[in-house]
This record gives sequence, C-alpha cells and structure tokens, in this order.
Amino acid sequence: MTKNEQILFYIKSLPIGGKISVRQIAQDMDVSEGTAYKAIKDAELEGVVSTIPRVGTIRVEKVEDKRIQQLTFAEIINIVEGQVIGGHEGIYKTIRKFVIGAMALEEIARYLSEGDLLIVGNRDDVHRLALDKGCAILITGGFSCKEEIKRMATEKKLPIISTSYDTFTITSIINRDIQEKLIRKQILLAEGIMPKKLSYLENSCKVRDMKRMIKQTGHSRFPVVDKNMHVVGVVTPRDIAGIDDEDGISSHMTQSPIVIDRTTSVAYVSHVMIWEGIEMVPVVDGKKLVGVVTRQDVIRGLQYIRSQPHLGESFEDTLLNHCRMEETEHGVMMTGEITPMMLNELGIASAGVLVMLMSTAGYLAIKKHKHLDSVLDSFMIYFIKPLQMESKIEIQAEIINMGRKFYKVDISVFHQKEIVSKAMMSAKLLKK
Repeated sequence: MTKNEQILFYIKSLPIGGKISVRQIAQDMDVSEGTAYKAIKDAELEGVVSTIPRVGTIRVEKVEDKRIQQLTFAEIINIVEGQVIGGHEGIYKTIRKFVIGAMALEEIARYLSEGDLLIVGNRDDVHRLALDKGCAILITGGFSCKEEIKRMATEKKLPIISTSYDTFTITSIINRDIQEKLIRKQILLAEGIMPKKLSYLENSCKVRDMKRMIKQTGHSRFPVVDKNMHVVGVVTPRDIAGIDDEDGISSHMTQSPIVIDRTTSVAYVSHVMIWEGIEMVPVVDGKKLVGVVTRQDVIRGLQYIRSQPHLGESFEDTLLNHCRMEETEHGVMMTGEITPMMLNELGIASAGVLVMLMSTAGYLAIKKHKHLDSVLDSFMIYFIKPLQMESKIEIQAEIINMGRKFYKVDISVFHQKEIVSKAMMSAKLLKK
C-alpha cells in the first residue's frame, strides 16, 4: 500500500462530520503537508471529503450518485450565506423538510419532526422546542441565540445557522435554489450511463491480447492506458487488421483520443459522437480512466431521459408550456403568444427567444418523422420582424430534405397570416 493509499484509508476511518486539516493529517500520518494536501484532494474526488466555504474541510458520507443527493444543511449554509453558530458536526445531514416559525409555539410544535429545518427569528422558546424535536435551526435577521441553546445543539449534533437575510428573502432564495437543483437532477451524466464493468488494454499489450479481449468481452473497441491508468489511445479492429499478433497495439492505436469527464452530460456526449463520427469514448476522472460510453449507451440514456417525469421547470420548459403543438404532413406546427418573459428591454419579442422556439420546432419535426435524436449542424436566420406582447404566433417547421445522416428543415413564424421570421435548420442524426 502506497503512502497516499494509507492516508486515504486513514481519512475514511475518521468520524463523519469531523473537521479535517492538512496540518493535522500531516502530523497524524508523519508526512509532509504537500502529501497530506494531495491525499485530501483525492479523498474529495472520491466523495468522502467536502470543502465547505465558511466551515472548512469535513469528512462526509459518500453518496454514490450525486445527481440524486438530497439537500444538506451544509448546502443551506452556502445558499443563505450563513454561518454555523452551533452543532457543527451535524451539517452533513440531509434536510427532511422546511418549517417556518411564524406561528405560536403550540402551533409550530404540530409541524415539527426529526430532520426538519426550522426557519425562525430570535425566539429562544422556539429554538429549544426545535432542538427537542430533533430539528436544525436557521435564524434569520442576523440574530444569534443563547449559549445554552448552542451547547444543546452541539450535544445533539443539530446545526444552528445564522443569516442576515429576513425570513421572506430566505424562503425565496431557498425555493429558487431547490428549483435549480431539480433541473440539474434531470440532466443525465456520462457516469450515469457507462457500464459498471470496465474493459481496457494497457499500452504494453500485443495484438493477440486485444483479439483475446474481444472474444472474452464481446466488445470491439477499447481504451488504451499507461501504468497510471491515464488514457493514451483507443484501438479498434480496423487498426489491427492484417497486423501480426506479436505487434504491440501502441504502434497501431489512435493516439490522444477524445475523452470526456464523468460529469459530462449525455446530450453533449451525443453531440461529440455525431460530429466526430466515433462509436466509443473513454470517460476520465481527472486523467484516470473510469469507464467508457458507447453510442448504444447514449441512445439508451436519451430514451431514459424522455421516460422520466420532469421535476423542475427550466426557462425553455416555461416558454414551451405556453405553446400548443400538433403534427403536420411534413413536420410540426406550434401555436402560442408572446408573453412578458419573452420580451427584451425594448418591449418587443427577444430574438434569442424566437430562435430557441424555432430551433425546438425543428428538432421536434425531425423527432416526429424519424424517431431519432439529432444535433444542430447549422441554423440560418433570414429575417426577424418585431413582435409585441400578446401577439399570437404560429411556428411551422417542415422537413424539406432528408439524407442518411442529415435533415434540412424550413421554419417559418406567422403573425396574423404574415411571415414575421424565417430560418433554415440543418441537423445530424444520432443512429445506432
């Protein structure tokens, strides 16, 4: 076991919620502070350590899938720009629900349960009640609390957070942040679709090793790594066709291949694969190989996204919710009206919003016709006329040319039967 692995093992043995410092790790493990710092950063990559502003570096419980991680008290500290005045060891815990303490003491008690976060001002009796119920406390208005309350919070490992914002502002800030988190959860990442079993070749392998790997795994493309597990190439059957079995694969692989980070969105991966014409892309964490994603994985991932309910509403979702769509013979037609959120500072429809609606109509036309996903190749706008608020519009997207890989879509926007915008869209298809 290397020194770095020993330090990582030691960090993982520390209690959840405890603070970690470079100096303390260096002293405990008898290593330099530079070595301790590197190990802490590696532990952070593994998800067992988290550095929280205004709090410090904390030993946390590893969450296997960060996309479904619940909101923690530590995150609330950052959201409300607060400071912990008691119960530091409990900040890694997740929040069950929020309760606003704007009621009489007896009424508040009815709504409190273990794991809640009570949002309240400087009410000592309510603070004590919350801690008795196993709840954390967010004190608004910049107030603090009594020392006995702080001691009680520390004993129960329930954080007390103080923020300068008032209760109304706090609830607005938290609501907006939760909405954004719900949208992020909908975004499927590369780490969510890559197979758990990883097959790869080392750069010292021979052609015969690759042929044996093909038979064992059923795969045909493999990332090639060096002794540090850094990706140095990709090799396919075409690369070794007609090559002697004793030749090294490093002489025939594609060097410096395209790689993606494990947090790359599946939609972006599909774009890369279509544009570069590749069937498999290695997934890295830092520089180390952690997985591979194939075109089939991406297609399954995109299908999964569409089968899931949307929990949060993005700006695009909000706009499209104001539109009605129907299929036509050669595409789709969207109807709606210009709402206040679509306007620019001059009070007319924003060109960016219109382009977004037009391109969405183009994507939907292709999807309805071909039942395949696509990525934008080009989007040419011929003209855009100004539109006022409450103007009723009709967007017609018609497929005018189809190929094996490309689709061309003609897009027109009508207002009172007059064309107010015109564009031509070209897209590439994502095929198996």
